[in-house]
Amino acid sequence: MKKIGIALFVTVLIGWMLKDTFTQSGIEDLKGGFKEVATYRNENNTGPIQRIYAVTVVDTSAAQLKEYGDLMPHTKYGNTKVYYFLAGKTAPKTLSPGNVNFDSQFNNNCFALYEKSAMGNVGLVKWPFK
Repeated sequence: MKKIGIALFVTVLIGWMLKDTFTQSGIEDLKGGFKEVATYRNENNTGPIQRIYAVTVVDTSAAQLKEYGDLMPHTKYGNTKVYYFLAGKTAPKTLSPGNVNFDSQFNNNCFALYEKSAMGNVGLVKWPFK
């Protein structure tokens, strides 16, 4: 009887873990209508990894900007930036490393910047170029 109870407990525990594994929320579950339009990742695997994303957002009032940024890949001692642009307005198609990541003609359309630093600090700035 004791073996049946342990087997039942293990089966329920495995089932619970499998359910949790396959029902994780993802980017498509977030509010806002996100669409990635450009990405950059440096090829330096021996030093800090820099990831930069340009994303358009349909509904800025309901957009879950921080949650979207938190779902982006991040490497310890690396840096991840997500630039949010208004959907329907021009956004950069190419990104570059450094302090300036795209042409300044797109600055007025960027309404938010999410950044996760090398030490894991997270920041979200509205209208970073104003």
